[in-house]
Amino acid sequence: MMRFCYPSLYLFVLLFSAFTANAQTSDFTPEHEFTKNCEGPSVDAEGNVYAVNYAIDGTIAEIPRRNRASIFLTLPKGSTGNGIRFGTANTFYVADFTGHNVLKVNLQTKQVSVYCNEPSMNQPNDLAITRSGHIFCSDPNWKEGTGQLWHVSPAGKARIIAPNMGTTNGIEVSPDEKTLYVNESIQLNVWAFDLAADGTISNKRLLIKFNDGGMDGMRCDNAGNLYITRHGKGEVAIVSPQGKVIKTITTKGKSVSNICFGGKKGRTCYITLQDRGCLETFKADAPGREWVMMREFLGKK
Repeated sequence: MMRFCYPSLYLFVLLFSAFTANAQTSDFTPEHEFTKNCEGPSVDAEGNVYAVNYAIDGTIAEIPRRNRASIFLTLPKGSTGNGIRFGTANTFYVADFTGHNVLKVNLQTKQVSVYCNEPSMNQPNDLAITRSGHIFCSDPNWKEGTGQLWHVSPAGKARIIAPNMGTTNGIEVSPDEKTLYVNESIQLNVWAFDLAADGTISNKRLLIKFNDGGMDGMRCDNAGNLYITRHGKGEVAIVSPQGKVIKTITTKGKSVSNICFGGKKGRTCYITLQDRGCLETFKADAPGREWVMMREFLGKK
């Protein structure tokens, strides 16, 4: 009996280890509560998670850390959210891809206003923001396979800063705010630009190019590593500032669309899954850039 028991136990351990090695995320919300446009997670100073298109398109959900999602607000008619970014502890901005707007939301009053309207945008898709309020907006043209980048000043004025690109999608600022990253979903490129304090970019260079899958939203941790959601591939790739993949997180769903950092120590990653209509979560090795920035707004270390 001993001869059969030990190999069986050993095989069980191997199978269990293989399963847990791939199951690197866990569910944060139940499946199919969000629409196929599930996107734009972001976290406030209290640890509440926000994401767009809950139950129906045009909504924004609030998800307390230990409770289920509910509708936080419904955007004005004709508006549909994509990326969300906090600019202060009480203000977040929404890329409104059907209304060609960047919307501004007061967290306390739930008042929604048009921060920037630019009819010549294809569709404001995802946002990144600096401490001083400079917003960068990706703007893909999916039909043509092209895209561009916009800068929205702290006064709400938009200007194109990078025309003639591929399908610009995920966008992020480095922790020192000296580099702007943007990916091209169809071309599978991730570009880096030097970033000046006034929002000017220069010195475009290729950070990394992937050979398969797709790309969507991105966030930096405070160590400078870039977390890239691999839409269609079911992964989050963690890329160093030198352009090397240092870790890959396997997700339960395949259509992972965006990511943010939150939790008590800023190391909990929340990701949106469009095929599953929910959020998944995993632990990072360092806190997120935005989480650290939020604590700075509140005077916390």
